[in-house]
Amino acid sequence: MASGNRSFMTEFTLLGLTDQPYLQLPLFFLFLVMYIFTALGNLGMMILIGLNSNLHTPMYFFLFNLSFIDFFYSSVFTPKMLVNFISKENIISYMGCMTQLYFFCFFGISECYVLTSMAYDRYVAIRKPLLYSVVMSHKVCSSLMLGSYLMAFSGAMAHIGCMLTLTFCDANTINHYLCDIFPLLQLSCTSTYVNELEVFIVVGINVIVPSVTIFVSYGFILSSILHISSTEGRSKAFGTCSSHIIAISIFFGSGAFMYLKPSSAASMNEGKISSVFYTNTVPLMNPLIYSLRNKDVKLALRKTQDKVLIRFSICLCT
Repeated sequence: MASGNRSFMTEFTLLGLTDQPYLQLPLFFLFLVMYIFTALGNLGMMILIGLNSNLHTPMYFFLFNLSFIDFFYSSVFTPKMLVNFISKENIISYMGCMTQLYFFCFFGISECYVLTSMAYDRYVAIRKPLLYSVVMSHKVCSSLMLGSYLMAFSGAMAHIGCMLTLTFCDANTINHYLCDIFPLLQLSCTSTYVNELEVFIVVGINVIVPSVTIFVSYGFILSSILHISSTEGRSKAFGTCSSHIIAISIFFGSGAFMYLKPSSAASMNEGKISSVFYTNTVPLMNPLIYSLRNKDVKLALRKTQDKVLIRFSICLCT
């Protein structure tokens, strides 16, 4: 290994989600199905929003970006995870590991801030409906997304920059199904104090600030819902908000459980299970919770299906 990154290690071995042989094949099919639905759901949402002009609004602009992030976020580690379930040698190169870690951090942090932007968008729509078009202008929406990606870029660079300063000597088995921060820190034969401090600060900022903003926004939204006179309308609004809050709580809660505590070999086994929620479950849930239950999306889906059927009929006739 080149001396510039101070590592003697050329490759790592991923231990995987479990070391039980009889669980490998069932888990392979489970996560394969989850990944297929995640990819199709998020790709479908991007295509649907792109093809339907009535969905070119701030809310769907953020949903498009959320689907874009979730598709690539899950694709950073799931294909390798699936191969490892059915492969005897679960090896990943040093550079491959660092690349996976960078994009895992980038898309994970991006999702935190896109969810924050979406909560703010809903807050403005419900609390200040007359000013909505002014407050959530195209310039504001673009700035929020640019800020989200810049925060993700800076956070991912901080993580990967600190990781590249470490030396890995003998141990090369990562107790995880992906190249994550704490499992890698446990393999270092040099001090990881600075790295752990950096993780606590960066993750603290990127988890606490967005989650507090989101829950404050939904607090104001729920207080507005309480003033809805219609029982049916209030019940429906509560149902929608509660599903959003559950998905957000799973994402931020499992992420905080993994990163905002001291790392240890024992806690990593619990952390692997926790990480399934924010790596695999939430990207699968988001298209269902934020999009497919929405009337506008259902209408756009029917229109798109009708257009496809009409064009298909014309092609058959000609």
